[in-house]
Order: sequence, then structure tokens, then C-alpha cells
Amino acid sequence: MTTIRSLAFLTPGNFPDDDPYAGLEETLALFAYGEQLGYRGAWVRQRHLEHGVSSAATFLAAATQRTTSIELGTAVIPIGYESPFRLGEDLATVDVLSRGRLQAGFSAGTPPHVDLLGEKVFDGDWRAVDFSHARIERLAEGLAGAYLGDEDTRIHSPGNVQRPRLQPHSPGLVDRLWYGAASRGSSVWAASRGLHLLTGNIVAGEEHDDFVAAQRANLAAFRAAWTGAHAPRVALGRVVVPTDGADRATRERYREYARSRHDRTLGPVGPRRTLFAPDLVGTSEEIAERLHEDAAVGEVDELRLELPYELTRADYEQILHDTVHLVAPKLGWLGSPAPV
Repeated sequence: MTTIRSLAFLTPGNFPDDDPYAGLEETLALFAYGEQLGYRGAWVRQRHLEHGVSSAATFLAAATQRTTSIELGTAVIPIGYESPFRLGEDLATVDVLSRGRLQAGFSAGTPPHVDLLGEKVFDGDWRAVDFSHARIERLAEGLAGAYLGDEDTRIHSPGNVQRPRLQPHSPGLVDRLWYGAASRGSSVWAASRGLHLLTGNIVAGEEHDDFVAAQRANLAAFRAAWTGAHAPRVALGRVVVPTDGADRATRERYREYARSRHDRTLGPVGPRRTLFAPDLVGTSEEIAERLHEDAAVGEVDELRLELPYELTRADYEQILHDTVHLVAPKLGWLGSPAPV
């Protein structure tokens, strides 16, 4: 098995309907706690119409002021709802504030809830909108610093005359863009555009009924198609819930969570043949053994914990703590966990 070099976590950023501040504040505190423990990255989902972070860029701007070294990631922003240029301005601002720590992940295709949100977001019929990868390509072009107009085009602002381009320009951010890919085609597209790969506990069963076999095929296709000038990164996610530091009631709650999701892991689900990885709930010894047996995990050196939805702050902190101190060392992780 490849030694785990980078350990990160992905949180849903939940909040109660009547007190969103409390939940968002707890998620910011979780980012700071993860940094203290020695995690390399903290990622947040972007969720629309739900009790979770609806604007990853806004949330991570706040996180830049609560952390100093941990990578700050979005997993993922559905690009279909976004103006590529305006989103680029927001992400570049976050990257400048974080001093180059942003890892921006995206998805393409028809965005979720578009039947409800389409007329709120788009002028005209949303069915005519281009939801393809082209929107991400436009975003990347802006973040790369492409100038607008010809070589003689200038804009005037108070005290300044300059060539127009997306501002602020944050060199290097374009090399830290990621794509959340579940299929072979999406994996190849990401590699061909120099986007790093986010792959988690859901993949498309295109040629396989086995989750790990399908994910390994995507990994191989991604690496074979890579064309970026920078080194490719793959962040592989698994739901990891160690029970060592939990009390009896909490351990049973964790196990019931895994039982409620077990049936979906038994074979392809639905017309798209979606495959799900089992949740890893158990002692640190049991989890480490299952990760060692996971051939897809064995092909990467970046592991991302996908934290379950609807747990408490204390649950999340216990999971992060136990993973760093009890699970990660068994995977050869070379970090130095702090005694938090």
C-alpha cells in the first residue's frame, strides 16, 4: 500500500434552520481544529437549498482568517449555477487572503434542483443553458490571467491605467483546480485540462459491478490522460468513522448510520449503475485493516475523510482526533499529530 502522505477532511457544513450562525461557526472552528491536529486540507461541500454551505467562496474567505496553513478546498461547486468570470473573482480573492492555500473543486452537468432554481438563476429557459465543461474552461482561462481585448486595450480607474483581466490575479491558483469525477469520461476530461482529481465513495459502474475495480479504472484513465505542466494530484475520499474515542451510545449511533446505508453498497444502483463504497465504521484497527485491503486507496497518497451528514461538532472532533492519532499512523502517515 502507498504511504498516505496527505490527510484531509470534507465536511458538509451543517446548520440548524433557525440558527445558521451556530452551524457555520462550528464548521469554521472545525477547520481550525483540523489544522491544529495536523491535517493538510479542510474541504467543504457547496449545497443549494439545504442546511449547509451555499457559497463555498464566502465561507472559505472567513476560514482564511481562522487558519494559517491548512489547504482550503471546495468539493464541489456546481459550475452550472455560476458565472465563470464572477466566480473567478471570488475564488481569486479567497486565494489571495489565504496566501495561496485555496484548492477549488468543481462539477459540471445539469446542477441539482434546477427544476426549482432554473428560473431564479437564468434569464430565459434554463433548458437552453450550456451546462458543459466549457464553463470550467472559461473559469480557468480567467484565473490564468488572460487579458481582455487586444494588446492596446486599456481601462482607466482612479489613479491607474491597466490592461483588463480578472482581478485580483493570484498566480498559481489555476494550477490548483480540481474536478469531482465519478465516470471514466469525466476523469479523462479533467486530466486533459490539467485539473486534479477528486474521487470519493461514489463512482459509475461502466464496466464493473465492483466499486474498487471501477474506481481503479478511473484512476488509471486519469493518469494516462494527464497533460498538465504541473504534477497531478488525486484526493481519494472514504467515509471513515473510528469508534475508539466514542462512548457506547455514540458507537451504536455510528453503527446504525452504516447499517442504514449498507444495502446501496451491494451492487449497481439505478439506470446509471451507480456504485457506492461501504462506510468504514469500527475501531482504528478494523478501519486500518480495511483501508489496507482497499486496492484503490493503495494507489494514492492523499486520503480525504468524508464526514457523515448530521453529526454533532463533538462527533466530528472525535472522528478527526481518532483518525489522526490511531488510524493514520497505521497507514504510514508521516505527519506529526498535535496532542489536541
